[in-house]
Amino acid sequence: MINVKFQKTSELAHKPVKANETDAGFDLFATEVEMKENYLQYKTGLKVMIPEGYVGLLFPRSSVTKRDLMLKNSVGIIDSGYRGEIMLRFHRTQKGKIYDIGERLGQLVIMPIPQVNFEEVRELEKSERGEGGFGSTGNSDLSESEEDYLRRKQPTRF
Repeated sequence: MINVKFQKTSELAHKPVKANETDAGFDLFATEVEMKENYLQYKTGLKVMIPEGYVGLLFPRSSVTKRDLMLKNSVGIIDSGYRGEIMLRFHRTQKGKIYDIGERLGQLVIMPIPQVNFEEVRELEKSERGEGGFGSTGNSDLSESEEDYLRRKQPTRF
């Protein structure tokens, strides 16, 4: 187990908590919201000291699907040297429900970071997948009726 030191910057701040002992993420609570031109910025009233060799990853909670919000940077990264307040920025998809002060709005996951060395080579070894990307895997086993369905499928509109 590692210890992560934290500091409250607001009287409304809550210690990061897990709903269940086996959960990966610690819930973060909204202490303040600022409505910017293109997004909402939520403050958590918390600063954390992520230990060296670890990273904090900020994810939206699954409850975001009940809101008209989308985390602007998909996943936030808190490096071990960052000492500022944890904030989450959400893009408003419509003029609907948002998070209220005191609600849980994000999750903090602490993960170890391996030491990595990049080695430049003239050519990479071949792999079964090759250079296929952006949805290229798993499409070869579709039956003809599934392929027809995918061709007819209307794009999702946001």
